Amino acid sequence: MLEELAPRWEAARESALRERRGGDRRRSAGAGPKRRLVFIDRLLVTLVHLRLGLPHAALAELYGVDRSTVSGSVREVRPLLAARGFAVPDRPGLRLRTMEDLFAYADAERVELRIDGTEVQVRRPRASRPGRKAFVSGKKKQNTIKTTTFSDGQGRTLFSGVVRPGRMHDQTAVRTEGIAEQFRQHPEVKAKVDEGYRGLANEFPGQIDAPPKKPKDDARHGEHHAWREQRRRQSSKRICVEHTNAEYKQWRPLQRFTSRRETYAETHLAIAGLVSDRSARRATRHKTSTELALARTAAR
Repeated sequence: MLEELAPRWEAARESALRERRGGDRRRSAGAGPKRRLVFIDRLLVTLVHLRLGLPHAALAELYGVDRSTVSGSVREVRPLLAARGFAVPDRPGLRLRTMEDLFAYADAERVELRIDGTEVQVRRPRASRPGRKAFVSGKKKQNTIKTTTFSDGQGRTLFSGVVRPGRMHDQTAVRTEGIAEQFRQHPEVKAKVDEGYRGLANEFPGQIDAPPKKPKDDARHGEHHAWREQRRRQSSKRICVEHTNAEYKQWRPLQRFTSRRETYAETHLAIAGLVSDRSARRATRHKTSTELALARTAAR
């Protein structure tokens, strides 16, 4: 990770400084005040903050620097982590950074996607702030921010984003963020979803697999039993994306986000990208063949 981030950090820093100055530097490189933390320490400070949610003041005490030094380090490194994208299983060096990349990969590799939304509680906006009700979740009755997660059949993160206020339904996010358009452009891509994406399944019946509809109350007992069995089987194949969302919740900031809501999207992308690095290393399970092979010739 260090070999990947260090050159990008230097390039981003030089670009920001050039834009701020309005031209190239006038002094040689290395002039000016020296940094209290080298890049490795700034990276470690950011990772500790993302993993444990320690306040900047506590990290400043641990490193013996000012709080502003830690805050500046997090502001510099976190965008680099968020821009890394998501690791691809069995494809070292390949990373998915956009939803277009995700669907192109799923189409080329015949990967069946699992889609699910998750929400994280955030601080309540001030009473005088416009759009205050936009973050009130109808499900949790709290102020939340929602994201959409895409994984493969083993629960390995392929993409996570589509950040939106908690009041917006999953189906609305499908329309506004272009997910439905991606399924239209890639008719071979298939996915399993939960009941929240029923509209998407109705629009793409050959691509989206949603839970079966519940029979009417006056239906025969056998129909109710068959519905429960079909729902159980569909859920057992889709539940892995729930485990993917649970991996994110092991990181303290995504259990309850107490920082500024404007930085949530960047924080989520940084954490999800780090989680994808670990999940991509899990070995791919291949389906067993149904063909039978004789171990020995039967005695006659």
